[in-house]
Parts: sequence; structure tokens; C-alpha cells
Amino acid sequence: MKALFRVIGLLLMAVMLTLGGCATSPTSGDGGLEDGTNDPWEPMNRRLFKINQGIDKAIIKPAAQGYGKLPRNTRNSLRNVVRNLREPVVFANDVLQAKPITATKTAARFVLNSTFGLAGLMDVATQMGLEWHSEDFGQTLGVWGVPEGPYFYAPILGPLPPRDLVGYVVDIITNPLFWVGEPAAGYVQTGRMLIDGIDDRERVLNTLDNLEETSIDFYATIRSLYRQNRNFLIRDGEDEFENLPDFDQFQ
Repeated sequence: MKALFRVIGLLLMAVMLTLGGCATSPTSGDGGLEDGTNDPWEPMNRRLFKINQGIDKAIIKPAAQGYGKLPRNTRNSLRNVVRNLREPVVFANDVLQAKPITATKTAARFVLNSTFGLAGLMDVATQMGLEWHSEDFGQTLGVWGVPEGPYFYAPILGPLPPRDLVGYVVDIITNPLFWVGEPAAGYVQTGRMLIDGIDDRERVLNTLDNLEETSIDFYATIRSLYRQNRNFLIRDGEDEFENLPDFDQFQ
């Protein structure tokens, strides 16, 4: 019940952000609509970004570096388990986006990896030609034509404009683990999110370091790349940004 109250609070927060963004009339140069950034809360977002950078350097990055020292097979197995636990959410969004063939493949992946893959430790589905893909409710809303809303940089979680914040909360609620009454399910869900975040951070260690070193404005660079990556995912286009960090997975 407490978890439900938390996600309801996040949903209300997203609604307030959307309404606040609509009520704001930013002027050119203030990070608003007229200069193309749609970032009416840029001063606050930059402060949160700076705080998150400190947390990353003190905790998340060292954890990712330590994780990277694990054997590759171990990391692959952990990634497979995390992805398998998320397949029901991916399946739901495949259905909501009217992709019956993709949804069928996702369901088949979940069944195969949960059984023959030993609860996802092995990705036997990919070996059979059923490649993994990611979908979330933020993408679904984008496919439905819902606008992104004003840019927002959430504490700890990173970029989460209202559309993606709503999607993040809905994905939590639609995961079957959320509704399992046993405390163990909550631990599994929390563990999944932690491992997912650390795994993704490890895979972009060099990329983010290079971006920070070469960017004139690291905050603006992250904002731009996040939007490009999200738009690419919504369009289901070919990966012309294959070297970009997968910012969506930090949610």
C-alpha cells in the first residue's frame, strides 16, 4: 500500500509539472519555448543536475566501475535476468502500440527465457532469433501523440519530462511484481532497478566521460541527446545514434 501511495504521488507530480509548464510563459533566452529548449525550469534543473553529478561521482560511477570488473559472463547473466523481469512491461507496451507481431515475440521471449533460460540467466530466445527490444509507457504516449512537456531533470532519476515521468510510474504499476504481496517481490523489483541502472552506467562510462570533457555545456548536451534518443525510440527508426548513452534505461 505504501508503494502505491508513492507512485500516486509521482503521478500527481507529473500532472503538476505539465500544468506548470503550460502556465509558464518563458521568454527567449530563458530556457523556454521560444529558444527551442522547452526548459522553463532550467535554473532548478541545472542545480539538480549538479547535485546528481556529485552523487554519480561519489557513488554511482565507482559502483559501475566495480561492476565492470566482474566477469563478462556474470554481467551478461545479470543483464539477462533484469531484462526478463521487465518483459511483461515491454509486452504490455507492444500491445498498446498496436504491434501484435512484436508483442508475440516478446511473449515468446519471456516464456523461453523463464523456462529453458533458467529464469532469464541465459538468453536462449536471442539465440533462436528473437532479439530483445525495449518499450516503455513514455514511448507509448509518444506514439499516441502526447507531447513531451517541459524538460525536467529529476533528482537521482535524471531526465524525466512529464510524459516520461508518467510513463515511468505506469511501468512500475504494470509490472506484475508490484502487485505481489510478498516482501520478497519488492526486494526483487528494487534489485532489478539497481542492477539495471548500474549495468547501464557501466556501459556508458567512457562515453559520458568523453562527453563531459568535450562539451562546452554538459547539461545542454545531455538534454539534447536525451531528446534525440527518446525521439528515435518513439519513431522506431534505425539506430543512427548507436554511440549515445541509453538514457531511457536510467529510469
